[in-house]
Amino acid sequence: MERNTKSKVMVIGHRNPDTDSICSAIAYANLKNKSDGPFYEACRAGELNQETAYVLKRFGAKPPRRCLNVSPQVQDIEMRQVPGVRGNATMRRVWETMRDTRANSQPIVDENGYLKGLITLGDLAVANMDSLDARALSNAKTPVKNVVDVLGGTVLAGDDSGYFERGKIVVGASSPDVLENTMEAGDIVLLANRYETQLCAIEMGASCVVVCMGSAVTKTIVKLAAERGCLLISSPYDTYAVANLIKQSVPVSNHMTPLEKLRTFVPTTPVEEVKKLMSQVRDTYFPVHTNSGKYLGLISRRNLLNLKRKQLILVDHNEKTQCVDGWEEAEILEVVDHHRIGSLETSQPVFFRNQPVGCTCTIVYQMYREKGVEIEPNMAGLMLSAILSDTLCFRSPTCTPTDKAAAQELAKIAGVEPEALANEIFEAGENLEGRAAEDVFFQDFKIFTHGDLRFGVGQGSYMSEKNRQRAADLLRPYLPEALKREGVQMIFYMLTSVKDQSSRVLFNGEGAEQLIGSAFRSQREEDGSVVLPGVVSRKKQMIPAMLETLAQM
Repeated sequence: MERNTKSKVMVIGHRNPDTDSICSAIAYANLKNKSDGPFYEACRAGELNQETAYVLKRFGAKPPRRCLNVSPQVQDIEMRQVPGVRGNATMRRVWETMRDTRANSQPIVDENGYLKGLITLGDLAVANMDSLDARALSNAKTPVKNVVDVLGGTVLAGDDSGYFERGKIVVGASSPDVLENTMEAGDIVLLANRYETQLCAIEMGASCVVVCMGSAVTKTIVKLAAERGCLLISSPYDTYAVANLIKQSVPVSNHMTPLEKLRTFVPTTPVEEVKKLMSQVRDTYFPVHTNSGKYLGLISRRNLLNLKRKQLILVDHNEKTQCVDGWEEAEILEVVDHHRIGSLETSQPVFFRNQPVGCTCTIVYQMYREKGVEIEPNMAGLMLSAILSDTLCFRSPTCTPTDKAAAQELAKIAGVEPEALANEIFEAGENLEGRAAEDVFFQDFKIFTHGDLRFGVGQGSYMSEKNRQRAADLLRPYLPEALKREGVQMIFYMLTSVKDQSSRVLFNGEGAEQLIGSAFRSQREEDGSVVLPGVVSRKKQMIPAMLETLAQM
């Protein structure tokens, strides 16, 4: 099925993504790509945790592309595709190109397409007005072929593969007597059809003689020019036209603004940065190139009017505090989630599917069945892993019969045993060897709001009590730093035991101890934590109790 990859929709989960956030993005993008329409790309708003990385490797799935900000960038602007020209192109040819394309700026590139500079109509005008320099061709080391091209000329004698490196331009339409007083050896002489003047120029050592008006040139003159090493060119234009045109054969690189002095952008430059620069300068067009310098196109202020916002489908969240940065400047098309209805607002109606189940992948599984789309074994493995992770292998109070039924069907398709797979997943996730506190703390972390209050809650699940205690020792001293980094008033971390069905909660911040104590009628342990028997779900147990307590307080 052919698909327009330029029209792309990003399917993305929450920040600090867990296994459900990643697997639901992959599975839902796969489902959407089974039908006609734009290309749906699974993305992630943060780093993969160990558990999720294991799941992706276990079922042969590539990690989704990381996208930390969906604010519009230069690559979202429809660029003007003005082809680049080589630096040895003539000023005349460049002007003709700009005239035909109606562009007032022309990018200059090398043989590999890398941006070297830019020339504008203003630059061409200045070069033309400053065209009194008779040594313009030699000063610019102009290729002979440039002169032949601009003059529409024919080479009658001599080699046209070199460059003009010395001499000035001399109009020798008058008698030989006058020419003898104006030209020097190595000059470029423009002549008409007078035999004696042509002979005089060649004998005086002209490096090039241009015979104008397509005048006939005798065999004697051609032979003499060849013997003396004089380039002999015949042009159909008259002497006046040739005198005006010949300086337009100078390489465009001689008058361009070089790359180091240009204001350029790369595809990932934020549009806000582009707007700021455009408001400060008077440039009309701005080149865009890759990070390595390859030219891509031009943008102007007018292009910003046709800015296309990124299109998003949100999975496993609907709280704005959990959304990828820049979501306000994107267009949200759908939301597929299993959490409480949060603070997200959209500018227009969207498809919104929210069900009280234990995992977003359970909902995605239902959508596969509803649309009659076959589920591949690897997709089944990903969705099953997410369900096992989110429901703590069916032990969490968030788990519903719908989750269990979906998991059983997915297990059959994937050819795995759920309990054994769950053990693999949790063991991979709780391995702390070589890991930093920051990495462990933010592997599954979300921010919630109540009025003006913002608080964060992280969670890690452990099969081994030894690993749970090691995690507590690692994270406890990191809490103040995490509080400061996230800019919240209170911060909590749930160390959940899958086997014991309980959580040990670490906390920090003014009012945190009072909140957790009031919400669960618990007391602080000697190590500074709070033990909550039977509490394993952040979504269904921890957050509702805390929000209800905040409302009463």
